[in-house]
Amino acid sequence: MDSTLLKGACGYGDLNKQGYGLATTALSTGLFNDGYTCGACFEIMCTNDPKWCLPGSIKITATNKCPANYTKTTDIWCNPPQKHFGLSLPIFLKIAQYKAGVVPVRYRNIPCAKTGGVKFETSGNPNFLTILSYNIKGRRTGWLTMRKIWGQNWVTDVVDGISKDFINVIPPNWGFNQTFDGKINF
Repeated sequence: MDSTLLKGACGYGDLNKQGYGLATTALSTGLFNDGYTCGACFEIMCTNDPKWCLPGSIKITATNKCPANYTKTTDIWCNPPQKHFGLSLPIFLKIAQYKAGVVPVRYRNIPCAKTGGVKFETSGNPNFLTILSYNIKGRRTGWLTMRKIWGQNWVTDVVDGISKDFINVIPPNWGFNQTFDGKINF
């Protein structure tokens, strides 16, 4: 089975383990931007629909893509150029009533709020190993924005001269689909 089916279009694994829980969204093609928006955080509020909207807003992280469906002429929310957020029901119910279905929203990018050390998640099979690192924060920079260079490989242009060695983070008896906490950050 293709691992992207298990991890979504952004390559994230267990969202609860990574600290996202249900506060995530799948982005339409118009927002997904070929994966460059993966990991971005948004504040969303239901607007211009007093019959269905609830007061307040939610904060979510982009962790997947809402696939376009070019064979339909209705319910095309994920097709370009639409800007659509696919939310889990518990998160949707914080901004709108259940019967509303799709509601108009106002949104804005916000800084992501994370805590703790750099995390390392293992995946793969006996023929290859991949390690996803996330939860990276600069000492003088705050949480770092990274850009995609290819696939799910990311870099940052922020260089503060600090480097860290993560020693003995992954134990000798490691296995696939595990996450290890580096305990420190930059």
